Amino acid sequence: MENTTPLAAQMRPQKLAEFVGQEKIISKNSWLFKAIDEDKVPSLIFWGPPGSGKTTLAFIIARETKADFIELSATSSGIKDLKQIVERAEQNHRLGQKTCLFVDEIHRWNKTQQDALLPHVEKGTLILIGATTENPSFAIGGALLSRVKVVVLEALSEEALTLIIKRATKNLGISLKKEVISIIASLANGDARRALGLLESAFLYNKDISVKLIKEIANKPQLLYDKKGEEHYNLISALHKSMRGNNADAALYYLARMLEAGEDPLYIARRLIRFASEDIGLANNSALLLANATYDACFKIGMPEAAVNLAHCVTYLAKSAKNIAVYQAYQQARAEVLKSGNLPIPLHLRNAPTKLMSELGYGKNYKYTPLEDDTNQEYLPEKIKHLKFF
Repeated sequence: MENTTPLAAQMRPQKLAEFVGQEKIISKNSWLFKAIDEDKVPSLIFWGPPGSGKTTLAFIIARETKADFIELSATSSGIKDLKQIVERAEQNHRLGQKTCLFVDEIHRWNKTQQDALLPHVEKGTLILIGATTENPSFAIGGALLSRVKVVVLEALSEEALTLIIKRATKNLGISLKKEVISIIASLANGDARRALGLLESAFLYNKDISVKLIKEIANKPQLLYDKKGEEHYNLISALHKSMRGNNADAALYYLARMLEAGEDPLYIARRLIRFASEDIGLANNSALLLANATYDACFKIGMPEAAVNLAHCVTYLAKSAKNIAVYQAYQQARAEVLKSGNLPIPLHLRNAPTKLMSELGYGKNYKYTPLEDDTNQEYLPEKIKHLKFF
C-alpha cells in the first residue's frame, strides 16, 4: 500500500541524535542538551524561521523525557481546548507523568489566551513549548515571557539541508546527482520542510530528477518576509545602513530581497526620501530631488517596472557623499524645545498687524536684513540665545 504521509513527516527525527542542524543550541555542551539529558527541561519558546526544526525538537524533547506530548495550533484552538489539556495534565501529574504542551504559532494567541497558561506553567503542571516565527519581545506577553526560556533557532545551513535531502533519497530509494541536491538545498532557503517538499514533488512527477525539474517546481525561493514583523524591519534597516556605508552592492541586494518578497515600492520610496535628508543632507541637495522623483515614478508605473527606478535611486544615494549636520542640528533643536517649552518669542521678531500689538512693542526695532545690518539682532528666545544647533 502506498504511503500517503508527506515526506517531511516521514523524515521527522525520532531522537536527538538524529536531529540535523542547530548545533549552537543542542551540542553536547549546550544547556538545552544537558537539560534534556537530566530531564530538567523548563518551559520554552522556540523562535525561528519556518522549517528550522521547532516542532521536531519539541517532539524529541517530549519523547526523550517520556512526557505526554500534546500538540496544538494557535490558529485553530483557544482557552476551551486548553482547559481539557490542563485536566489531562493534572491527571498525569498525580500519576507522576510529565505533560509537554506544544503550541505552534503561539504568537497568534491573544493576551487572554496566553495568560491562561500562566498558572499551569508556574506550578509545573505542564511543560509549555511554544513555537513562533515572530520576535517574542513583541509577540509574547511579558507575563508569560518571564516564565519561559527563549531558544533561538536559525535557518538551516545548506550543509544541514544536504544531509536531510540525502537521508530522504534513501527513504525514497533513489539516487540524486550532486548538483540536484545542491539546487534543492539552495532553493529551500534554510527551510527543511520546503527542501523535502521540493524533493517529494519532483519525485512524484518524474523519478529521474534533474536541476531543470527542480527549478520549474520551485519557480523562485520562498523569501522569508512579514510586512509587519521583525524581518521587515531587519531588511529596511540593512538597506538603510548599506546606503549609509556607501555599499551599493549590498543596498541593491536588500532592495531586491524586499521587492521580490512583495514589499510595497512606495514604502521603500518614502524611506529613500527620508534618507536623502537624514544621511546625505547638504552634501548633495540633488539627492532629495531624485528621491522625490523616484516616489512619483513608483506611484505612476508600479511594479515590476518601478524596481529599476528604485535601484537607480538606491545606487545614487549609496554612492553620494554623506553629511548628517542638518539631521543632528534638528535633533538638538528638538531636544531643546522639549526641555525649555514655550519660551517667549523676541518682540522684535513678532508680527504687528494691529495698532495694539504695535503699541505693545511687537516688531519694534526689527532690522530688515536685505536693507539693514542685522549683526547684533537676536533671533532665538532670550533664555537660549547663546545656543548653537548647526
